[in-house]
Amino acid sequence: STGGPNALHDVFSALPAAPDVPIFVVQHMPPLFTGMLAERLSKIGPVPFHEGAEGTIVEPGHAYLAPGGHHMEVRRDGVRMRLHLHDGPQENSCRPAVDVLFRSVAPLYGSGLLAVVMTGMGQDGLRGCQHVRERGGEIVVQDEATSVVWGMPGYVAEAGLADAIVPLPQIAGEIARRVRDRRRAA
Repeated sequence: STGGPNALHDVFSALPAAPDVPIFVVQHMPPLFTGMLAERLSKIGPVPFHEGAEGTIVEPGHAYLAPGGHHMEVRRDGVRMRLHLHDGPQENSCRPAVDVLFRSVAPLYGSGLLAVVMTGMGQDGLRGCQHVRERGGEIVVQDEATSVVWGMPGYVAEAGLADAIVPLPQIAGEIARRVRDRRRAA
């Protein structure tokens, strides 16, 4: 949401390598702009970004950005995961909304899920993080000092759902560490 494109740039340019898991991103943006953001993010770091498209097979090490104007979900298709897009009602005055994404991935990835909520206005992410927590996933939020607006991460933190509250410059390292630790534990 507010401040998100720059925050995404900071995080994905700082990742040391593409994590060996799929990455799903929701940025509150209108159509057309999400495609340009995906292209921009693909050029700045090790993770190839794709604007989400209906039926796309999800691959580890790739990032999928919800297209403006569409909610993005992940669905199981046999042994694979696929993206599903729809133009259902706005949630939290947003489409795409991260709550929609989190609700879809929480039962699929369970305790292997890491949700990250960064700078943004409103409560989008709060209800979705409740689903992530119920399924045993981990939640990291951006701290107030480095957020342009501490609405989205603030609501999650104030609800006691965050496993860590991290300054923006440390989020890439936090993601890399948590993904690595989960892989070792598995």
